[in-house]
Amino acid sequence: MSHPISLNDVVELATVSRNGVIESRHLGSLAVVDRDGALIATLGNPEAEIYARSSLKPFQAIASLRAGAQLNDERLALACASHRGTFRHQELAATVLEATGLSEADLRCPPDYPQDSETYRQTILDGNGKNRLAFNCSGKHAGFLTACVASGWPTEGYLDPNHPLQRSVMDVVEEFSGAPVGNIAIDGCGAPVPQMPLVGLARATAKMLRLAADGSDDPAARVAPAMLAHPWAVHGEGAENTVVMERLGVVAKLGAEGVLILGAPDGTSLALKMLDGSSRANTVVGLRALQALGVLEAAAVDAVLAEVLKPVLGGGNPVGAIVPAEAVSSLARA
Repeated sequence: MSHPISLNDVVELATVSRNGVIESRHLGSLAVVDRDGALIATLGNPEAEIYARSSLKPFQAIASLRAGAQLNDERLALACASHRGTFRHQELAATVLEATGLSEADLRCPPDYPQDSETYRQTILDGNGKNRLAFNCSGKHAGFLTACVASGWPTEGYLDPNHPLQRSVMDVVEEFSGAPVGNIAIDGCGAPVPQMPLVGLARATAKMLRLAADGSDDPAARVAPAMLAHPWAVHGEGAENTVVMERLGVVAKLGAEGVLILGAPDGTSLALKMLDGSSRANTVVGLRALQALGVLEAAAVDAVLAEVLKPVLGGGNPVGAIVPAEAVSSLARA
């Protein structure tokens, strides 16, 4: 029976203060597992079911690889990306398509403007409008199409939940999470996205890291190393996921509506979901939780947060802060 996340499943994970007064509170749930997938710490209900949204991309990329997609590490990292649509991202997505004789016209993600401000500015100055390569999921879709060509599956309708590629994605999700998929919805990019337990998402992340660490010959073993080798492709220069991977060696992948997965070098993996769908506190909560568990060093986490955490401003000056709740800072192993 489906158990979508509710108020009964969450606790306070972060607060936002302004001039010494708490202005906002973020409620959510998180689950942490060890390298073998054993649950070691929780806040809220780890069995609450969520849509992983773009945090699912590494596992969608695994399905593409297993279907025969020929992707070097940089292109594989892009297949896992929620990128900012820089010209570099767009050009890389285009090369993936060209390698299989396809083009932007074959993509079925929506056209969009780049999220990167400088690229957006130049796009407008050049008199250009939205395009599908600029959409933040274009790398994933290019990977999907490459897999279809490799397996002899139709490229038309590749987003249909009954397409063999999308059925393969659901098989991967069940295999890696250890849980059956729930309701299958449609993500913002048009791809099917299944409901799954939060702890299942953490376990899927741990298994992906474990295959890489153990030197498995499963194509899935390539995904985490590719993301860590090309973090710019996964998010963008200076973006949160990219900086976390560059500075800490922690696999990081955001998802819309306040979802985040983190996979530490020792295989410890965390998944979290903010009930209100905001992601502004996700990185500070996730990293501080791993710090509290002794997985990450405080000084290293401090340095990353100083670089990526957006300040609370008043008149252009810092007047407040986004702070993890005490339950996060004092998180202990079960």
